[in-house]
Order: sequence, then structure tokens, then C-alpha cells
Amino acid sequence: MKSFKELVMKNRSCRRFDNSHKIENTTLVELVELARHCASAANKQPLKYILSTNEQKNEEIYSCLGWAAYLTDWKGPKKEERPTAYIVVTGDKTLADNFWCDHGIAAQTILLGARDQGLAGCMFAAINIKKLSGFLGIPDHLEVKLVIALGKPVETARIEEVGQDGNIKYYRDENQVHHVPKRKLSDLIVSTW
Repeated sequence: MKSFKELVMKNRSCRRFDNSHKIENTTLVELVELARHCASAANKQPLKYILSTNEQKNEEIYSCLGWAAYLTDWKGPKKEERPTAYIVVTGDKTLADNFWCDHGIAAQTILLGARDQGLAGCMFAAINIKKLSGFLGIPDHLEVKLVIALGKPVETARIEEVGQDGNIKYYRDENQVHHVPKRKLSDLIVSTW
């Protein structure tokens, strides 16, 4: 069992996967089961999930996502590097009118659970919601909050310190290693008492 810190450090956004590695629906259900136990504002528990391991539905979902804003010359993974599962996180407007940060908490828990199983993922808020709702038949009372792409990772990601120039943009080097600049801890803590 890896430490929690190791799990968090390995949990980078992954955008390239082994498309031959299929994920079972039961795995997605297990991940949602983890999210079900997360904190929820006023304990309203308004999140609902749409799960897909279906190739055709996955292609439709894929076409609705913005893949990597900083990688301007990359339009997303090649077919053989696309995710084999998706979880669409929605908020049920009949249960709450504000979802606060529930979807962020749930999505991070799902991604940590996936990483613990040797999988990886990426959460998306850059979504063509109208198109996605049409493809999946999402009813009006469910508000799409995030999409989580999941699969077996083929991407290597490295965390590094933000340089002197302050540039926080992730990038890929000539070996396709994904570099993720992070601010120094000393730059984040405003004060201690």
C-alpha cells in the first residue's frame, strides 16, 4: 500500500491512455461508491453520475471535451491513446440549487481511487454541455458539472518548481514527458500563527 502522499503525488491529470485496456462498469461503480461517502454541503448529496465504458458513447463524450488549453498544437489523444471510460458528474437541481464544491471533492476522490487501482484520469470543465446532453440524453434537471476521463496511463508526468519567470503552463518535452510546474510551498502559505 502506498502512502497517501505518494498517491496524491502520482495523481496528475493524464491525457493519454492505453486504449486497448478496457475498464469494467463495475470499476466505475466502485469509484462512485467512494465519491458517495464524500462530504456534501448541507449533506444534500445532489450529485448524480453517468457512467460509460461503451466505445460509441465514449467517442461522443470525447468530442465534447477541450483537452489541453496550454498544448495549443495538440488537439487531444490519438484514437489508440483515448480513455476507455468516462464518468459525467451532474448536479440534480431538484435536490439543490447550488452544488458548492461537492463535484470537486467527488471528482478528486474518484481520481485518487482510480490511481490507487493503477488507472489515471483527467477532470474536464471545458465541455460542450449542449452537445454532451444531446448525445447522452441528459434531462434538464441534471446540470453537468464535470467529466472525468479514465484509463490505463501511458503518459509520464513530472512535477517541477515554477521557474524564475513565474510560468505555470504545463508542457510536453521532445520525449512527450508531461511537465507540471507547481508553485513553492513557501509561496502558498501567507502566514502561520
